[in-house]
Amino acid sequence: MSPKKEVLVLKDLLGSNKKIAGEIRAHLEEKGILTLNLLSSPGAGKTTLLEKLIEHLHPTYRIGVIEGDIETTRDAERIRAKGVSAWQITTGGACHLEAKMVGNLFSQIPADLDFLFIENVGNLVCPASYDLGEHLRLVLLSSPEGDDKPKKYPKAFTTADALVITKIDLIPHLPFDPQRAAQEARELNPELKIFTVSSVTGEGIQELSSFLIEKLKELRTIHA
Repeated sequence: MSPKKEVLVLKDLLGSNKKIAGEIRAHLEEKGILTLNLLSSPGAGKTTLLEKLIEHLHPTYRIGVIEGDIETTRDAERIRAKGVSAWQITTGGACHLEAKMVGNLFSQIPADLDFLFIENVGNLVCPASYDLGEHLRLVLLSSPEGDDKPKKYPKAFTTADALVITKIDLIPHLPFDPQRAAQEARELNPELKIFTVSSVTGEGIQELSSFLIEKLKELRTIHA
């Protein structure tokens, strides 16, 4: 396939994805379900962060989780062990989720959820280009990855609504400057909300939970 045809095919794919994502978002807004798309490199702590958020939000709030992985159902099993519903998407090699994959699960997802979390495939590149119908996009950056990632992988940060710097309990042992990471991210996206958390000590989890609760209230006020 020629480079020109490849570009046209990609545009068609992204255009189709955008249309489906818009339909998903409208459906979720009608039901009052705040939906979040979590992006990060592999091992940045998405699943562990979700476990901690579930501990803070559930059972007061009804939660569902869509888990995206290339293979295995391990993350979905971890989430179910916390007492909430989880649906696994295994891509079989694809490096990102697409809106149609999320849409295919809608017959299984209860209409009375408060929060729907989508844990995307671990990757800071491909997932940034695909809207899944979410209301908020959270990008995670863990301290072991280094503080220079925002400008190396800019689209993940320019398309995000919030940056969650994870594993901050390890910072004393690493050459990681959270202020530098935050500055680089804000140079790309001045409106970015930034949180620092440790899923080991629990630091920052309450602040992030409160932010999500406020966003849920805003969604339901706007679409009441």
